[in-house]
Amino acid sequence: MASIRRALSPVPRPGNRINGEACSVASPLSKSSSCNQSYTPAAGVLHSFFGSLDYAFYKVRTFVVGVLSRRSSRTLERSKLKGQIWRKALLQFFMCFVLGVFIGLTPFVSLNLSANIMSKHKAFSFEVFHSYENGRLFDDLSRNMASSVNSSAFLDNSTSTTNKLYSELKAEIAVNASVNQSLDQDLTASRKLLIIVTPTEVRSFQPYNLNRLSHTLRLVPPPLLWIVVEMDFQSTETANILRRTRVMYRHLVCKKNSTIVKDKSVNLRNVALNHIETHHLDGIVYFADDSNIYSIDVFEQMRQISQFGTWVVARLSENNRKVILQGPICNGSQVIGWHTDGTAKRFQRFYAEISGFAFNSTVLWDPKRWSRPTLEPIRQLDIVKGGFQVSAFIEQVVEDESQMEGFPTHCSRIMVWQFNTEPLVRSYRGTITASV
Repeated sequence: MASIRRALSPVPRPGNRINGEACSVASPLSKSSSCNQSYTPAAGVLHSFFGSLDYAFYKVRTFVVGVLSRRSSRTLERSKLKGQIWRKALLQFFMCFVLGVFIGLTPFVSLNLSANIMSKHKAFSFEVFHSYENGRLFDDLSRNMASSVNSSAFLDNSTSTTNKLYSELKAEIAVNASVNQSLDQDLTASRKLLIIVTPTEVRSFQPYNLNRLSHTLRLVPPPLLWIVVEMDFQSTETANILRRTRVMYRHLVCKKNSTIVKDKSVNLRNVALNHIETHHLDGIVYFADDSNIYSIDVFEQMRQISQFGTWVVARLSENNRKVILQGPICNGSQVIGWHTDGTAKRFQRFYAEISGFAFNSTVLWDPKRWSRPTLEPIRQLDIVKGGFQVSAFIEQVVEDESQMEGFPTHCSRIMVWQFNTEPLVRSYRGTITASV
């Protein structure tokens, strides 16, 4: 039995030799042995039944061990591959998440940038024009930029650059505004003051006439002073009209007893002349009745007058069938004659209308400058007949036509029309009443 057990032992001992070769086996489950050649049972064992069964059992066991060893190695490799795949998946997920957050914040950044750019274009578009408006605009822009900086801190560099741009632009616009203002002041200072004298009284067409004249004077470039004179008191309606005109004005009152006054308009003009002389107003004086129609050019022509200027005035005849011209006949700017309307005024010196001339106001209060022979104040005379009042007044200002200037050139253009609408309205009302 002992010999049979030793013969059936499937594992060789470490010191045994098989077929002359030494073999050492660490364990039955090891992958390989230290033998250089495969184990071959002895010839005696192979011829026995138990030897063949032992050999088959050995082969099966070695096959199973080999398969299990390969599976274990594949499991380790697969676990390593799965760990690498999960790491790659987590890395890709994190990168996609960061990219999605960045794309989600992009519209807010673009809105802030577009707002800054649009405000920049708006800053370039104003033609500004008033210093307080420019200041208000840039204050609003600065507040908007401050709020955008608070909401998006990552745009600090671009915002600081925009602030520098707006500060430079604001400084440039302030300089341009100051230059424009200085130019306007220079132009205003270079223009002569126009002193427009208008006598008026309360009547049915007074509001219409004053409003029409105020709209005309509003179109005249400054400086302009409108002196409106009324009899006895300042009427509320006239005062309200003057406040709405946006024209510099002075509302005067003639305190003379109206019952003994022959011609109210003469006394009202004298009040204005006294006011100009007392306050030494330096400019061009023009008598503008509220019932006349005026071209804007006549006011521009007045500013060229040195001492006395005159022009032609057109008016309708009493029957409204023809136009009558009255005023100077000129050769260039030199007055050489006068238009007349017949023999009724053949004995007067100058044939001019009250709205057909203007003169320098210094003639009233600085006689030495113009070498006037008398120091008597220049006023209209109400003791003179109506047809001679204008000529008598002009004789106090100039001596003859050599001291006059005709406007415009050759006195060929009509810039003033005398057109009284009240008689036309009365006749129209009478016609309607008769037909009824």
